[in-house]
Amino acid sequence: MTRGSIVDRTRLSLYVAGRGLRSVTGLLTTHPFGLWRLSRADSERLVIAPQDLRTADPTRASEIYAGRFAFAGKVVVCDGRSPFEMIPPSTEWAEILLGFGWLRHLRAAESGITRANARALVDDWISQQKAWDRTAWRPDIVARRVMSWFCQAPLILQDADMRFYRRFLRSLTRQVRYLRRAVNDTPDGLPRLQVLIALANASLCISGQERHLRGITKHLGDELDRQILPDGGHVSRNPGVLIELLLDLLPLRQTFAARNVPPPPALLNAIDRMMPMLRFFRHRDGSFALFNGMGPTPPDLLATVLAYDDARGTPVANAPHSGYQRMQAEGAVLLIDTGRPPPMALSEEAHAGTLAFEFSTRRHRLVVNCGLPAWSRDSWRQVARATAAHSTATLNDTSSSRFLTDGIAARLFGVPILSGPTKTTVARERDHDGELLVASHDGYADRFGLIHQRALRLAVDGSRIDGEDDFLPARPDRAGNRPDQYAIRFHLHPAVKATRLNDGRAAMLVLPDREVWNFTAFDDAVELEESVFLAGSDGPRRAVQLVIYGRAGSVPKVRWAFVRSGPPERSTTSTAEEPELPL
Repeated sequence: MTRGSIVDRTRLSLYVAGRGLRSVTGLLTTHPFGLWRLSRADSERLVIAPQDLRTADPTRASEIYAGRFAFAGKVVVCDGRSPFEMIPPSTEWAEILLGFGWLRHLRAAESGITRANARALVDDWISQQKAWDRTAWRPDIVARRVMSWFCQAPLILQDADMRFYRRFLRSLTRQVRYLRRAVNDTPDGLPRLQVLIALANASLCISGQERHLRGITKHLGDELDRQILPDGGHVSRNPGVLIELLLDLLPLRQTFAARNVPPPPALLNAIDRMMPMLRFFRHRDGSFALFNGMGPTPPDLLATVLAYDDARGTPVANAPHSGYQRMQAEGAVLLIDTGRPPPMALSEEAHAGTLAFEFSTRRHRLVVNCGLPAWSRDSWRQVARATAAHSTATLNDTSSSRFLTDGIAARLFGVPILSGPTKTTVARERDHDGELLVASHDGYADRFGLIHQRALRLAVDGSRIDGEDDFLPARPDRAGNRPDQYAIRFHLHPAVKATRLNDGRAAMLVLPDREVWNFTAFDDAVELEESVFLAGSDGPRRAVQLVIYGRAGSVPKVRWAFVRSGPPERSTTSTAEEPELPL
């Protein structure tokens, strides 16, 4: 048994023990029968409703009124039955239904009918909470439901009688008590922050809950200081988490101000750090780079959050704590993943994409990663997390990080990353020709004895990327007969039309605006293969990828280039000249 396997087993044992303990504790402390209290909540009342920044569509209100619930790409028609009695077509559908975020569509329609419909649906859910429902009482789902009820309280309570008001408030306070018990057993990362944000809002929105504010504020501040890195990224390394968090943190800041309570400094500092990172991850077309669980970028939500960015400055180039680098020049943007995997407890959505890059020019993305779809993620997740789904190099058809593969453990505890690159290096320099980045990782050192090093140079006018991939022996004294087959992949955006040229070492790439780029591998054959772009706004789409195959023992260095050319009729052969990258 190798040293890496022993370390993986140790990490897995600790991870499974922690997850199992949290599950048992949660069942013991949060069962519905343990959430009732003998005292009445008549003295409590709602005093403020936070703002909901998420986009509402009033046309959806008529569908909901007709009993047609379309969530997560699935449609359930209730035919007069309660939606909470229906068998969910997917877990994602159930999560959205039970989170009650769809109430904002009813509020946008703003009529007596929609208000009555909202009250009836909320009352229906309250009536059915006499037995344990695992999904409905998952802490992050409860947090979303509590936040939705707070934000949409004007819709739910307008025209309501006192009996419903008390019933509603009793259920709301019951769920808040649940969150207080469950917060320490909530999975690390975004779910725990969502629970703390909901509890902070409860302390501000419900009279009589102010006594909890100080403790919750401190707990939230500690989590924000831990989870939001100094450069503004999230510890999970998922760019999409920033959007989700800011959609909740910005209204929370406003709620503090509305109650004349100073917002905690940690909250303000976290928002100030995260805002610039929104611009860091953006391509020229407004989409986020597809790293570590990022799916389709919600343009409406991103625009809403960016409207609160007062600085609106140029994005930073270096995010060393998050493990990303950004290079840009004259309308071209190059984003590179140069980081290690996040901690195991936060890695269930993380990808094995170290040294992957994405490239956009003007308003179009050229090189991308596969990303994740908006819905039906479970069926694609493991494919999307593999190194082969990223624009980087793989060795021997394996990923640079190792995932939990045991079937039973994976079903019970998720699929975290057990091990991956432990050492990454990054160096940058600028000269009159452009900017050079050299990075490496040791994700394959233990298994195959090789270090992957990648050099990228972006021309000063953004018209060219020169790249070089090197496969270096991790320990020269142990260089031997280990497997060394590599594949260097460049996944193209589905809007790019690719044609392999006659010499077999180049390809012509045509963008939607008819701009032409040439890809050249100077000493190696280029294959044009099928790919899939999972992060399309309309679902997964067919795409193509450029692939260079070789063996590190015989060809340890591969040079390639993307070069902007002219209109299609003027570009029939590769015009690139072989560069020499100073390493």
